[in-house]
Formats: sequence, structure tokens, C-alpha cells
Amino acid sequence: MEGQMVVFFRSELRDGADRDKYREENKRLSAMAAAMPGFVSAKVFTAADGDRVTVVTFDSEDSLRAWRELPEHVAAQERGRDEYYRSYSTQICKVVRESWFEEEA
Repeated sequence: MEGQMVVFFRSELRDGADRDKYREENKRLSAMAAAMPGFVSAKVFTAADGDRVTVVTFDSEDSLRAWRELPEHVAAQERGRDEYYRSYSTQICKVVRESWFEEEA
């Protein structure tokens, strides 16, 4: 069964990382991800201590794989390890159930 895929990317920037350059690259990559077929949403959260969590949703494993293998994304991952990140972790999750509530206007 095909289902939505959610990526949790936790990251911590290293001291001395060029944060302006990082923000520009992140902005460019976010726009590329949003233009990918199957992209659903992305949100970034930053904790008071600087830890960041990015939550990205794609509509299928195939669309997530296309993003993961996009040459520009692969190159950006390398730059992240070389220039920006002190640490990061990635969790890939398949949505098995979803529910929501929305107050009526």
C-alpha cells in the first residue's frame, strides 16, 4: 500500500558556520523540494537551544526517493556535512493513520 512519507531531519549547525550562506542554500533547496512532484508540505522548527527540526511530507515513497536522489540535493547534503552541520539525524516514517480536527468558523 502506497502512503504518505514523513521525514524528520534534526540538525545542529556548527560554530563558525556561515549562517547567511546556509539560509540562502536552504531557501533554494526548499523551493526545489516544493516544486517536486509528490511534495505535500515542509515546516522548520527551531528550539531555544538552537536545535532545528525540519518535517517534510511527500505523497509516496517514490516521490521521496526522487527528492533524495536529486543531484542538487545530494550535492547539498555533502556541503552540509563539510560546511554547516555539527550533527544531524534523519528519520523516515510512513503514515499509517491520520486524523485531524478543525474548528468550524
